[in-house]
Amino acid sequence: MDPIVLSVALRRRLAGPGPIVALTGAGVSAESGLATFRGPGGLWKGHEPQDLATPGAFARDPLLVWRFYAWRRACAAAALPNPAHHALAALSAARPETRIVTQNVDGLHERAGTPDVLRLHGSLWRLRCVEEGEEHEDLRGDLGPLPPRCACGALLRPAVVWFGEALPPGVLAAAQAAVRQAAVLLVAGTSSLVWPAAGLPGIARAAGVHVVEINPEPTPLSDDADEVLRLPAGRALPVLAAAAGAALGASA
Repeated sequence: MDPIVLSVALRRRLAGPGPIVALTGAGVSAESGLATFRGPGGLWKGHEPQDLATPGAFARDPLLVWRFYAWRRACAAAALPNPAHHALAALSAARPETRIVTQNVDGLHERAGTPDVLRLHGSLWRLRCVEEGEEHEDLRGDLGPLPPRCACGALLRPAVVWFGEALPPGVLAAAQAAVRQAAVLLVAGTSSLVWPAAGLPGIARAAGVHVVEINPEPTPLSDDADEVLRLPAGRALPVLAAAAGAALGASA
């Protein structure tokens, strides 16, 4: 396997002062075996995932939606963090000002040891009461009879952002602030198609931040990024993290 060569300018920026921010998408977790929404195999039992991830779908058939999310929870529970997750966790440990902003809901960044992940789209492991709006974490592999219900008797739903729903304003504001203050923004494994997450690199560039795309395939961001690494995140991020001073273990 050919070694990864980073530009001198990028090495200097990574080793220099200032926060490093990583924006991660489904491609990062695909390397752990989790299917993406838009890639091959994105169908679930004859349904488009987009049709199962909307408020309307839940209102029509909460049991069907919950079977889909129970399957996603089982897949996420069986997956393991890959070298990309471990590299970002090591970077966060070496440089506490690092921020990880993710579109993923699987919890693999947290399982790799990254603290305080900014989860733009929520988490598979949190449930929300549809009546009271209260959320709680539930890490059980088996939720019992589906669809699950709150102690108040109302239905519980996955605390994820569905198509047609707004992102949590506090999380989005924190992500926007983080990318503005970054020295380097690493954009890894995201299609750059889903807004408002897709707008974060533009906010960073407007603030003078050096934006690096890590993706095997071209995306709408590619022409605007300062540098592009046409590599899987699991190959590129350990090299980038090491250049930024992270001490990588064997898992990374």
